[in-house]
Amino acid sequence: MKGKHILLGISGSIAAYKSAFLIRLFTQLSAEVKVVMTKDAISFITPLTIATLSKNPVIVEFTNEQESWNNHVELGLWADVFIIAPASANTIAKAAHGICDNMLLAAYLSAKCPVFFAPAMDLDMWNHPSTKKNLEQLNSYGNTIIPVGTGGLASGLEGEGRMAEPAEIVEFIKRSFN
Repeated sequence: MKGKHILLGISGSIAAYKSAFLIRLFTQLSAEVKVVMTKDAISFITPLTIATLSKNPVIVEFTNEQESWNNHVELGLWADVFIIAPASANTIAKAAHGICDNMLLAAYLSAKCPVFFAPAMDLDMWNHPSTKKNLEQLNSYGNTIIPVGTGGLASGLEGEGRMAEPAEIVEFIKRSFN
């Protein structure tokens, strides 16, 4: 992973806290990590935390404080791999249908590298036919879906829908480079 450029997309999910651990694991393997977050994601984990761990500014908006443009095309060209973790049902649906209403989705549509989705949602959302259809659509575009885990969910339910653990995601990505 040394010297690899990892673009991490964080969407709005309680599993966003796992992104901090994911960044830490990638940086420990000497990868460079840049992060793009949705506005909903910052309700779950702060850009300050993510920027501190990644050692790069976090991009949330199309423009920054100086009103200069954050270039989603450059992000898409810079990355060796783009991982959307957590990938909420909302972000998965928008990506599957080419909806581009935030910086994360603009970067996704501009990505020239392999893209991995690490879904995170409640059991009923995970099992909904529209979610399954959206995941099939993303697969048909050449994206890779990282399998979800099973266990306790934020809702209190038990079942499928948990985002894969950060160490599992890193191993999944490492295998993709081999």
